[in-house]
Amino acid sequence: MYQVVPGGAGGTITDVIPKQKHTKDSRSLVGAGVIGLLLVIAAVTAWCYYIASLRKAELLKTQLLDLNKDGYIIRNQGGSIVFRMDFRSGTLDLDSCSKEEEILRCERTTDRKLKFFIKTVRPKDTVQCYRVRWEELVPDIPVEHAMTYKFAHWYGGAVSAIQHWPILISGQQTPKPFVTSDIYSNRSEFGGILESYWLSSNATAIKINNSVPFHLGWNDTEKTMYFQARYHDTPFKPNPGEAPCAELSYRVCVGSDVTSIHKYMVRRYFTKPYKVPAKVMFEHPIWSTWALYKRNIDQEKVLTYAANIRKYNFNCSHLELDDRYTKRYGDFEFDPVKFPNASEMFKKLKSDGFLVSLWIHPFVNYDSENFHPLVERGLFVREPTGQLPALVRWWNGIGGILDFTNQEARDWFTSQLDSLRSKYGVSSFKFDAGETNYLPWKFSTKNHIRDPSFFTRRYTEIVEKYKDRAELRSGYQSQNISCFFRPIDRDSVWGYELGLKSLIPTVLTISILGYQFILPDMIGGNAYLNHTSGDRALPDRELYIRWLELCAFMPSMQFSIPPWEYDNEVVEIARKYTAIHKSIVAPRVLELASEVLDTGDPIIRPLWWIATGDETAYKIDSQFLIGDDLMVAPVLEPGKQERDIYLPAGHWRSYKGERFDIKEPLHLTDYPVDLDEIAYFVWV
Repeated sequence: MYQVVPGGAGGTITDVIPKQKHTKDSRSLVGAGVIGLLLVIAAVTAWCYYIASLRKAELLKTQLLDLNKDGYIIRNQGGSIVFRMDFRSGTLDLDSCSKEEEILRCERTTDRKLKFFIKTVRPKDTVQCYRVRWEELVPDIPVEHAMTYKFAHWYGGAVSAIQHWPILISGQQTPKPFVTSDIYSNRSEFGGILESYWLSSNATAIKINNSVPFHLGWNDTEKTMYFQARYHDTPFKPNPGEAPCAELSYRVCVGSDVTSIHKYMVRRYFTKPYKVPAKVMFEHPIWSTWALYKRNIDQEKVLTYAANIRKYNFNCSHLELDDRYTKRYGDFEFDPVKFPNASEMFKKLKSDGFLVSLWIHPFVNYDSENFHPLVERGLFVREPTGQLPALVRWWNGIGGILDFTNQEARDWFTSQLDSLRSKYGVSSFKFDAGETNYLPWKFSTKNHIRDPSFFTRRYTEIVEKYKDRAELRSGYQSQNISCFFRPIDRDSVWGYELGLKSLIPTVLTISILGYQFILPDMIGGNAYLNHTSGDRALPDRELYIRWLELCAFMPSMQFSIPPWEYDNEVVEIARKYTAIHKSIVAPRVLELASEVLDTGDPIIRPLWWIATGDETAYKIDSQFLIGDDLMVAPVLEPGKQERDIYLPAGHWRSYKGERFDIKEPLHLTDYPVDLDEIAYFVWV
C-alpha cells in the first residue's frame, strides 16, 4: 500500500511506506475498554433498578404494614410480626400498584384485572387498623386469603361441638360456608351462635365485613386459616341484578394488649342490647321439663314437678314447659288428651306462684292443621324457583319452615304466641332452632337474603317482643336482642365434646362474640340415651354436683333433672349453691349487665382479661372471671377433690378465708376442693 506525501519545490517525491499492523496488546486494550464501558452501563442500570425497587418497596409500605405480591405482614410498635396474610387467589402485579396518602391500591394480578386496596386508619393512639378489600371483576372467581395463626393464641368465630379455649385447630378443611348450624346433629359444622370475628393474644383482631359471602377453612400443618369469598357451589347469593363477583373485605386492628383491642372492636363493630332481661332470671333458677320428661309430658307431671319445687324449698324464676305439649308440631294449642284442662293447670300454677314459659320453634309439620293454610298464603321458605314451599327435615319430622323475611309470616307467628299469652297467661317462650342448616341448600325467601345466616338474624328479631324472659339458642348479628342466649344441648358427660369441660370454653366464646346474657343450658346435661355418664338414665351423681356448682357462678341457672332424684345430700348441695348464686353471684352479674348496655364487655371473662401479658393466662380453659374481681375454678375431672389453680397477681381472698397478696402470678398445686365445694377467690 502506498501513500502520496508533499515534496519539495519543483516537483513531487513518490516513496513507498509500509502500513503498521495492530499488535495483540493493542487489541486487548480496546476489548477491555469495551467491557469496561458495558460494566459501567450495567452498574448504572442496576443502580437505577435498585433505586426504583427502593421506591417501590417504600410505596408498598403503609404505617406498620408491608405489602408484597403474595400477601402482607403487620408489625407491632416493637417491630415484631403479629399478623401475616397470604393471597391464595392470585399474585399482585406490583407495577399496577400506587399509593395515595394512607391508601395502597392495585389494579391487576399477573393474569387479570381486579380492585384491591389497603387503607390505614388510626382511630386512637393505641390502635392501628387496616381496611383490606380484594374484589374480583370476573364472575365466579373465588377470593381466598390465608391467615397464619402460629404467632399467637386465637379466640372467637363460632361455638362448636368440641369446644376449646383458645381455638384448637386440627386436620384440614377446604373452605365451607360460615353459617349457623345445629351442632348437636351436625357436630363437624359451625355452631348456632356465630360471628366472623377473631381475636389473638398478641393484640390483633380481624372482623370480616358482613357483606362478604364468607367461607372458612383451615390447615393445621400449614398453621393457616383460609378466608374465602365465593358465590358458586354455596347457599350465598348476590343481590338481584348483581353479577356473582366475589369480594373479600375485612378489617385488621392491632392494639397494645388483648383486652384493650377487644374492647375497641366490640364498641366499634358490635351492636349492644338496650335492656337487661328480668332481674329474677339472674337471681332464681329456671326449671325445665325437658331433661326429666323429654316428650312424655302431661298435665299431671307438670303439676307434680311444680309441687316438688315448692316441697323441697327451691325458688323459681319460671317453669319452662318443653317439647310435645301440642298434638302436632306446628299447632299452637294444648293436646286435649295430655292436657285435659290446660286453663285450670295454668290457674293452679299461677296461684302457687309460678310463671310459665313455653317451648316454641319455627317449623310446621305437614300433618299440622296449620300447614295447608300457610302453604296457600305463601308463608314458608320456598324452593329456588319460588313456586313451591320447601319441605325440610328437622329432629321432630318433616314440614315447612316459616319465612321470617316475610312480614306476613312474622305477624302470623307472633299472633299465635300472643294468643297463648292471652289465653293462658304464658310469661314468655323458649325459642328453639333458627339455624340455617334447616334451610334447603338452595332456597328462596320473600325478601332476598344474600347471607343464609341472616335468616337466623330475622328469627331472633321475633324475640324482641318477649325479651324479658325469653331465651334463644341461635344468634348472628343479634347482640342487640335483649334476651338470654343459651348454647346447644349438652350431653351428660365430662369431656370437651358437648360435655362439662366444654361449658367454660363455650361461654367464654359466646361472650367474646358479644352475647353477654348467657343461660348455660341444663344442670347435669340433657341425659340423652347413650350420651350419659353412669349406668342409669340419670346423669352421674358426681358429674351432676360438679355441674351444679359451676352453673351457680354463671349469669343464670337452669334445672331440669331435679336434685331430689338423687338423695338428700344432693338436695342440700343444690340449696347451698342456689343461695350462693343469689347472694354472691347475681348482684355482681346484674351490675355488670347494666354496663353491657354501654360497653358490650363480657360478664364472664377469661383470665387474660386482667393478666394481658401472661402466656399461661392465655391458655387456661377451666377458670374464669365474673367481672374483674371474682375468679372461679371448678373441679371438672371425675374422682377429683383437688385441682391446680392459677391466681393472677393481686390481692385475693379465697372462699375459705385465705389471703393471697402476690406481685406475680401464683400456681396453687393440688388445691383441696371437696365434692360439695367450688374454689372461688374474691379481689380484696
